[in-house]
Amino acid sequence: MFVSTLRYVVELDRIDAALPEHVAWLDRQYADGVAVVSGRQEPRVGGVIVWRGLERPELERRVAEDPFVAGGLATVTIVEFRATKAGAGLEGLLEA
Repeated sequence: MFVSTLRYVVELDRIDAALPEHVAWLDRQYADGVAVVSGRQEPRVGGVIVWRGLERPELERRVAEDPFVAGGLATVTIVEFRATKAGAGLEGLLEA
């Protein structure tokens, strides 16, 4: 599994203008079954996405296509981790 964090590098009005494109991109990631959960950081300085079912090169390709990243509006950090413990109802996320 991976966690990607976005850090906005422009003013929020530019983020808001690109938000519909970002949401459409994010919807495609959910439709492909690779995005698990996502949301904005508080305070609103960026976002977080949890991923599964991808190799790192494929994730890096997908993240580079995010309109926030491709448009130079945000930088991204990717952290890989092995899910070994989960709360009730989330056991399906654990790796064998």
